[in-house]
Amino acid sequence: MKKLLITGSSLLFALWLYLPEILAQSGQPLFPQMPGVQAYTFRFSFEKGVEATLDTIRDLGFTEIECGVSPYGFTTEEFKKMLDDRGIKAPSVGAGYEDIVKNPEDIARKAKIMGASYVMVAWIPHEGDEFTLDDAKRAVKDFNRVGKVLKENGLTFCYHNHGYEFRPYKNGTLFDYIAENTNPEYVSFEMDILWTVHPGQDPVALLNKYGNRWKLMHLKDLRKGVKGDFSGGTPIENDVVLGTGQIDIPAVLKAAKKAGIQHYFIEDESPWYSQQVPKSVAYLKGLKE
Repeated sequence: MKKLLITGSSLLFALWLYLPEILAQSGQPLFPQMPGVQAYTFRFSFEKGVEATLDTIRDLGFTEIECGVSPYGFTTEEFKKMLDDRGIKAPSVGAGYEDIVKNPEDIARKAKIMGASYVMVAWIPHEGDEFTLDDAKRAVKDFNRVGKVLKENGLTFCYHNHGYEFRPYKNGTLFDYIAENTNPEYVSFEMDILWTVHPGQDPVALLNKYGNRWKLMHLKDLRKGVKGDFSGGTPIENDVVLGTGQIDIPAVLKAAKKAGIQHYFIEDESPWYSQQVPKSVAYLKGLKE
């Protein structure tokens, strides 16, 4: 009897000691879905062969891509067929600032051919590293006009932050100025989490602050020890496997889910994307609530 009591006590102690780890391993997946991929990740591969690169993207398990409306010299219709042949959809497409400002109707037409629901712009033209209030004001005016045209075509316009718009302005930043002065009916956002952390912002706080105005997200991580700035640029070697850099990915994903992010795209700008992307996917699959 005495021996049984000791064994029982030891078992209880072991359960108490390892219970947090047991619960963590048996928890629900934090990110159960397969993310999409940003085409820019594979830009070096696309230069060597478009169809072969799309085959690789398909073989990695991706069924969603974010790409341009007429990429790699193909017509919109030609590229859409390549995606269809591989079971890949493009829920979001990118357009250049000048192109969409000049002819939003044409961008809308191509986006609809691609089967997209969202059109994103990832850069606001400005001189050097100095993004100014005047640049932000111009973007607000252009985004409201363009966003209205896209909405009339059944599409949602999203601006993708890139770091420079987080320069201080009054009690916030120039990004706050853009968000507060654009019409929520016409202008939404895509959060690039690296280009949120690089200029010193907290992606969780921004997701909570602007809620469902965030529709899309670029999943990427910034190498530990890298000190950012407002340039909107960093060496491509600073893109690292998700979960190995500075960003608290689980916290971001929880806030993103709460905000209602519709589509997630891995973007890895590093030279080692072919090795890093599968590791990032595995990391996401292994996360538990």
